[in-house]
Amino acid sequence: MATYALRRILQMIPLLLLISLVIFGLTALQPGDPVDQLIFGNPRITPEDIARLREAYGLNTPWPERYVSWLIRAFQGQFGYSRDFGIPATQFIFTQRLPNTLLLTIPALVISTLIAVPLGIYSAIRQYSPVDNILTFLSFVAFSAPVFWIGVMALYLFAVYLPQVTGGVIALPPGGLGNLTPDDGFWPFWLDRLKYLILPLSILMFREIASVSRFMRASFLEVIGQDFVRTAKAKGLPNRSVIFKHALRNALIPIVTILGLSIPGLFGGAVLTETVFSWPGMGRALLDSLVSKDFNVVMLCLMLLAILTVVFQLLADLTYALVDPRIRYS
Repeated sequence: MATYALRRILQMIPLLLLISLVIFGLTALQPGDPVDQLIFGNPRITPEDIARLREAYGLNTPWPERYVSWLIRAFQGQFGYSRDFGIPATQFIFTQRLPNTLLLTIPALVISTLIAVPLGIYSAIRQYSPVDNILTFLSFVAFSAPVFWIGVMALYLFAVYLPQVTGGVIALPPGGLGNLTPDDGFWPFWLDRLKYLILPLSILMFREIASVSRFMRASFLEVIGQDFVRTAKAKGLPNRSVIFKHALRNALIPIVTILGLSIPGLFGGAVLTETVFSWPGMGRALLDSLVSKDFNVVMLCLMLLAILTVVFQLLADLTYALVDPRIRYS
């Protein structure tokens, strides 16, 4: 397995280089640049100032040359400064924004997995039952409705309509982080933070539960129809033993793949969720940086998403051997 992992890691290097080239090229070729943003914000700027700024940002050189310069700095751990915030892009993302995104995405992944796997198993065992039909309908709703629309509807329901109807008895904040700090006390701070997490966390969980439960249902239905499950039942084994000892482990193989892609997918899905709920995470920073042409932050965020995708896909492949003893990477 160590040889296989090393080979896959070496394959990641040219893949990530190609991804960085594509991202940098698309970012550089989009209309406008940081200087255009400054011109729009300051009509009194002189042509001499514009020329000086373009020289300082390196915008007078072709984008392939800028990419090589960026790549050399990136290998040294230098991703430049955020033009909007005046601090290193790494400091802005890793200390100010990424912790908030992790606070949102990790609970969403853990809780949704703990809920979705049993739901998928139950739907497979009770195929075409009323509960299975209801879960299937809700899954189609979750897949079909855009994230931002679900978020806006949740905001209206829990932050506008219900507070008016119940006189504020049922009320959730529309977004943000709250005003309390750790200096106000551990429990007051986290209870206040949890209040602001409920709506965006629920939206991320809604789609994740729908995805994982449907894949779990399909995988489990395929497994329980195989010969070894019928043989286990014919031997008179208890139904619980057949489900959890024989069928479940084989049914988890596709779920490992889904979960391996869900982690970077949650970071990507957090862009709209964080924007709708004004959650100051990495996703919202990415969107704001794209609008303001803060290219250093854009490149750091997108490369971080690319690295998460390839790394967790590798971890998913390595986990196959733990789930299914028949799989070997020797």
